[in-house]
Amino acid sequence: MMISISVGLGGIAGWGILQRLEGRQKAILAKDPIIQRQTRHFRDRIELTKMARDLVGDYRMLSVALGAFGLEDDIGNKAFIRKVLESDLDDRRSLANRLADKRYLRLAEEFGFQDATSSEASAASRDPGFAERISRAYLDREYERRVGLGDENLRLALNAKREIEAFASRDSSEKALWYEVLGNQPLRKVFEKAFGFGDYFAKIPVDRQLAELTKASRRLFGSSSFKTISKPENIEKITRNFLIRSEIATTSGQNRFSVALTLLSR
Repeated sequence: MMISISVGLGGIAGWGILQRLEGRQKAILAKDPIIQRQTRHFRDRIELTKMARDLVGDYRMLSVALGAFGLEDDIGNKAFIRKVLESDLDDRRSLANRLADKRYLRLAEEFGFQDATSSEASAASRDPGFAERISRAYLDREYERRVGLGDENLRLALNAKREIEAFASRDSSEKALWYEVLGNQPLRKVFEKAFGFGDYFAKIPVDRQLAELTKASRRLFGSSSFKTISKPENIEKITRNFLIRSEIATTSGQNRFSVALTLLSR
């Protein structure tokens, strides 16, 4: 059974507490027997993993691999994940390149199975720091998942903070990064709520969605560049906006429910 991580409060108050306790809570989580078994198994087996089918065929290894990229819900989609891992990354028409959610592309890039053979270890497994890097990413995501069991909005805020920080070091164009926001549902939710977009936003054409996002970014940050957005003070601004608007929406819903109960009791 997965034990949740709770700070007792949600919204801005909970966010402040969560950030103060994050280092300590992650250190405790790293000692969790289940986490240790999973990551130890991954480290022990990765050097023997030569092809995508080897990874997909080992449930515990695949759990760590997918969990490290926030794709744990795909654990049952083995044929699909294998196709992603075996994609020719030099071919723009390959599956990993065509998927809007670029977490799949990052998964394929990290494991490097596209040129793997049954007689030679994959490029990733030959990298001495690879197993540790994936294990750390898995721990970070697992921490977010545990927080999400107690408060999904805090999980989304943690995810957004980590993703936006990573954008700062990416070589992609600004347009490509914004399209990545649109394709990454957890991250997209944070931007949509932080910018005050309603249900209409998902129904407009993608090019208009992109235009609306960049316009809102310039209004809030003075720029639509992720070099600006990824500054600590701006990441804090977007997560706070998201949490405040989420709290307001929840409170408004509760107030409407209270009014309805009052009317029904008359």
